[in-house]
Amino acid sequence: MTYVIAEPCIGTKDTACVDVCPVDCIHPRKDEPTFETETQLYINPAECIDCGACVPVCPVTAIFALEDLPEKWANFTRACTGLPFFSDGQRYETTPSGPDLAVP
Repeated sequence: MTYVIAEPCIGTKDTACVDVCPVDCIHPRKDEPTFETETQLYINPAECIDCGACVPVCPVTAIFALEDLPEKWANFTRACTGLPFFSDGQRYETTPSGPDLAVP
């Protein structure tokens, strides 16, 4: 199961989820150069261990397990594609079975 950060995060970027993540897979962090310019936070599906610790601490209810993501926010499943702060440099698309490398 993969987690997705959706529309309610836009403009909010509360970092409570970043603080509780045991594997540091939510970006950008406040200390990353892109924090001020990004409009929301993102979960790197290749690093996420699917623990769900981020879900209850989100003050705007923006984090969903992929299978629970409301249809109106389905476009957020591709939001993490090609982001520069993911350390592995890969482009990902989130699918129901987990992260897949995106086709260039």
